[in-house]
Amino acid sequence: MVWTGTWVAERLGVELIGDEALPALLGLALRRNPKRAHLLVSSVLGKHVPQRPSVVYGSGLDLGRRVRELLGDEEAARSVVLGYAETATALGHAVADGLGPAPYLHSTRRPVAGVVRAGGFEESHSHATSHLLLPEDPKLLAGNGPLVLVDDEFSTGNTVLNTIRALHEDHPRERYVVVALVDMRSAADHDRLDAFATEIGARIDLIAGAAGTVRLPDGVLEKGQALVAEHEGAPGTQDPARAPETGPARDVPGLPAAPPPEPLPSAPRGPHVRVELGWPGGLPDGGRHGFTTEHRERLEAALPTMADTIALALPPAARPAGPRPRVLVLGCEELMYAPLRLGTALEAAGHDVRYSTTTRSPVLAVDDPGYAIRTRIVFPAHDDPADGPGERYAYNVAGAGFDAVVLVVDSAADTPFLYAPDGLLARLAAHVPHVVLAVVPSYAPRVTGAPEAPDTPEAPERSSMLPEPLRGPAFSSYAPEEVGWLLQDLSDVELEAPTEEREEAIQSGGAHYAESLPVEYQPSARYQELFHAALESSAARMARAVGTVTETVLAERSPRPVLVSLARAGTPVGVLMRRWAQARHGLDLPHYAVSIVRGRGIDANALRWLAAHHDPTDVVFVDGWTGKGAITRELAEAIGGFEGFEPEIAVLADPGSCVRTYGTREDFLIPSACLNSTVSGLISRTVLRSDLIGPNDFHGAKFYRELAGADVSRAFLDAVADRFDEVAAAVDTDVKELLATDRTPTWEGWAAVERISEEYGIHDVNLVKPGVGETTRVLLRRVPWKILAKRGAGADLAHVRLLAEQRGVPVEEVDQLPYSCVGLIHPQYTKGATGADGKAVASQ
Repeated sequence: MVWTGTWVAERLGVELIGDEALPALLGLALRRNPKRAHLLVSSVLGKHVPQRPSVVYGSGLDLGRRVRELLGDEEAARSVVLGYAETATALGHAVADGLGPAPYLHSTRRPVAGVVRAGGFEESHSHATSHLLLPEDPKLLAGNGPLVLVDDEFSTGNTVLNTIRALHEDHPRERYVVVALVDMRSAADHDRLDAFATEIGARIDLIAGAAGTVRLPDGVLEKGQALVAEHEGAPGTQDPARAPETGPARDVPGLPAAPPPEPLPSAPRGPHVRVELGWPGGLPDGGRHGFTTEHRERLEAALPTMADTIALALPPAARPAGPRPRVLVLGCEELMYAPLRLGTALEAAGHDVRYSTTTRSPVLAVDDPGYAIRTRIVFPAHDDPADGPGERYAYNVAGAGFDAVVLVVDSAADTPFLYAPDGLLARLAAHVPHVVLAVVPSYAPRVTGAPEAPDTPEAPERSSMLPEPLRGPAFSSYAPEEVGWLLQDLSDVELEAPTEEREEAIQSGGAHYAESLPVEYQPSARYQELFHAALESSAARMARAVGTVTETVLAERSPRPVLVSLARAGTPVGVLMRRWAQARHGLDLPHYAVSIVRGRGIDANALRWLAAHHDPTDVVFVDGWTGKGAITRELAEAIGGFEGFEPEIAVLADPGSCVRTYGTREDFLIPSACLNSTVSGLISRTVLRSDLIGPNDFHGAKFYRELAGADVSRAFLDAVADRFDEVAAAVDTDVKELLATDRTPTWEGWAAVERISEEYGIHDVNLVKPGVGETTRVLLRRVPWKILAKRGAGADLAHVRLLAEQRGVPVEEVDQLPYSCVGLIHPQYTKGATGADGKAVASQ
């Protein structure tokens, strides 16, 4: 039988040295991680490799029994077990079960409102480093009995040392026991653990299922990254119907172009069967907030009945005397123990069962018997993670010959995104003929001092704690009455990164575009001349569109609307709409700017503030233009949980036919798209990063005060507003025609984007940016590949052609383009995709 580490070992020279049992316990794979090239893939953990539940559970039980023998009954009764998210949550549970009377807690990467942190620590080599400790009972970690720390592998000891150091400072104890399936430390790391135990004056024991080390040749990280780059996307390496490489934008590529899609369902639908488990009321779904021996007894008593319920939903055997169907029980990230125990119960009842879970960890898949990860299914996160959405993975499920998969999620992950066309249920159904969904209620801890009524609304209380909007001149160069920014001022934070570095991080999944800012583009004298020429030539056309969209809003939505622009492209439009209403009707309309981030939604705290200060039915969201409709869909999905807000955007230009309320559907040059902050009140694009933005904070942005000398924000507004009287008669005619017209969106632009994505071999609609405004953004902020220009397009594209010339980007004239131009971001970008000067390479 071929060892599942052979493929990596032969290509990178990695060696596994140690106990004879190691090759049976571990295989090797390559990960997309800048800190470590290889991944040790356990065959008995139940994370990446489907395994019999009894084997997975039994491995942990055996380790727990060994800990009990080491400690003795008296000390075992005083111990607490702590497991690590996400891979070791079920392993830690099983160790606690084997140990006997010990309560269990595992770290988590999911913050829970109202639960006070009892600690936290970092996992230095992981792709997602921060761990939180959120016990319901704050005394759980405060005792002085032995603390048993459980992880799947003990590689350097850094994570364990970080944990012990953090906890020992507040609650010192005399004894710690470290438990792992495999101990892969080097000799130096052995010595370091001993020295650390002496330093803190405590005893630290270690118990492992097997021991050894990994020998890595020089340059293995670079070689591993090169191998990943070579094989990523090759046949057999991934789910053929996978999500976009840049992560799960909520504008889903598989949706039809017309008519516009229905909102994502709030109730299950699709090719699956849902079962009601009958999970015992009040029983925690795992150890995120603590799991006691009483909880364990309740679960054991309920498991047979829940397993019978699942069995009734499984397909029958092919023939009466034939084999039972091959079933996979699939858990969800940290939710490992509940599905594992359901799997053991099914196995005990005679079913042919394997068990594994989904994961955040990005690993290369190679369909080779000497490689541990043969296939992967890629899907968007569906549990509203605190660090924002991203890709998630299920390994070795596709092509594994399963007749049925039982997907077990907690209710926090039972969201519309689970049922989306690119969601996990659909992905599984593409590979497994029978899908069963079982939802375990997410446990809600009792929070000290919290009101008894569990459904008391939080929004008014939380919104009252939010600050008042930021206004100029303290924040932005706009007059204070023109706009209030529902943002947090991050002006003193260094957030800028070179464009090429940002592009590589975004496309590799290493970062979200909203976590950093591009370096502000400083226009040349020639480019500034183009801007002023464009403003002079298009000011009247823009004024006409401003008047048309404003009058349409006043006629259809509200006689006194609250304008809420989507920062920052929508904010100049919101200011101009406010000026039109004031000039033509004497209305002094409120105007605020809020952040919306593709893939992460609108700022929920900003919505709470608006709901506390205005009637949500009066709110009209405003943006500059539509491209393919990504933000339109993002908004519709994001405000679903907020009562009263209308999920529609009013835009100046709607060339993609994505909205009902617009000034024009022509794709013309909106001069504010030509520049960045210097035409938007000196405000940056918005930022959403977990280390800067807390759960009760507005999203952030910077005020570039130092660019005041180049600011044209007010000049732009004045130039357009000066044309209001000139276009008033034309606006009246336009509005009458629009109000009598069927303005149902056709999503024509979406269809064009999908076609272009396929024709040019990009296969990712997120890298296709249609329209003059979006193309300009590509040239200013991203790494452009090429520009498609509508044949015959004239002065509207002068600035696009200049920027393309400056960056060495080819401009291709095309026919039958519904937009004036389309910008293509360099697909699968790496630093090698540009020359030393940052200019794009020619298409291969």
